[in-house]
Amino acid sequence: MRALLAFTGSRGDAQPGILLARELLARGHSVTLALSPNLVDFATAHGIPAVGFGRDSAELLRTQHDDRRFRSPSPRQRLRAVLDLQRRGVAEAVRDLLALAPGHDVLVTGMAGEEAAEKAARRVGLPLAAVHFFPIHPNRSVPVVPTAWGDRIPGALNRRIWSGLRWARDAALAEPLAEFGIVEHPLPGRVSIQAYDIDLFPGLAAELPERHPITGFAVDADGFLGGPADPALTAWLDAGPAPIYVGFGSMAVDDPAALVAMLRTVCARRGRRLLLAAGWAGLEPELSPEVAIVEQVDHAAVFGRCVAAVHHGGAGTTAAALRAGVPQVICSIQADQPYWGRALARLGLASTLRAAELTADRLTALLDRVADPEVIARATAYAHAFPRRGVALAADEVETLVPLTFPTPELDHAGRPL
Repeated sequence: MRALLAFTGSRGDAQPGILLARELLARGHSVTLALSPNLVDFATAHGIPAVGFGRDSAELLRTQHDDRRFRSPSPRQRLRAVLDLQRRGVAEAVRDLLALAPGHDVLVTGMAGEEAAEKAARRVGLPLAAVHFFPIHPNRSVPVVPTAWGDRIPGALNRRIWSGLRWARDAALAEPLAEFGIVEHPLPGRVSIQAYDIDLFPGLAAELPERHPITGFAVDADGFLGGPADPALTAWLDAGPAPIYVGFGSMAVDDPAALVAMLRTVCARRGRRLLLAAGWAGLEPELSPEVAIVEQVDHAAVFGRCVAAVHHGGAGTTAAALRAGVPQVICSIQADQPYWGRALARLGLASTLRAAELTADRLTALLDRVADPEVIARATAYAHAFPRRGVALAADEVETLVPLTFPTPELDHAGRPL
């Protein structure tokens, strides 16, 4: 099988693509991994060659951070900002995928670039596998508004609103996709891989019987992209009590210096050390007895050594913390992040609020909640039941789209293989 894997977005979107590429290569398949141009080196550093497609995802995130409409009190302005952002880079992504697609048997994509990948797949007649890190299909079970009053929306209405948002996204992308015309092939096959724990959303499993939930795909225990341990960070962890982890992944931070000062204050109040993963926030590294600031960490190696994980609520980080059994404080910024915060808070595994509302006193109160022995026990129990074969199961689903064929052996006159 010759697979084209196209995963646009941030590092959290790219990492599952790299893991899946690694698994398919290990099975003897041919793989072309396409990522946002700024993440090609990240894949290469983990032993998987990659090519760039579409736009630089860091640039797109900076554009979003700088667009004041995202913080407008007007829902209409916020919606327009979201739709405008979603149009950016779509045409470039389709053009790049059309150039890469010839010679492949299947196209696999993440949910961030699913529409562009589907357009390319239909143009060239390839089957499509879409890996969803969040339940984006219209449904009754996931509150469309991640708030307390959103939980009270009737199920049927909730599903209609999800459908309306899907229609709005399709309408927004119609313009950049129009340049590729309407002549296209039907998809020879398609599968939606639900790469999250469907049990975090009670009732959802019954609504998606034809799709395949694959818990823990982004943080499979046998394939996590942590890389070699950082000796300096390991020594720091060994030198003192368990720290509080804080990290916001690829999200931009308005005032990094103020954030670090606030985190120092909160950790000092609690008599805890601070481990801060700077991500794309541009913070200066530090390694002092009470504070460690590093660019990134291996979640699988570090989370189990922390008393709590404070983060933005990205799907991969959330799953990694669940697998490690560490209580979480989810400070959501955008996209699916508030949904994860609400889902885990509902099950007593985390506390949550919007990052824009974060203060020293509020963070202290949230950390108090997740330090409750009952929360710790629930997080530990959840980790014990966490599945470990997510990437392998996802690869199985991709393989179903391209039935393996073997050459017919030549036979002699007696019917025996030559």
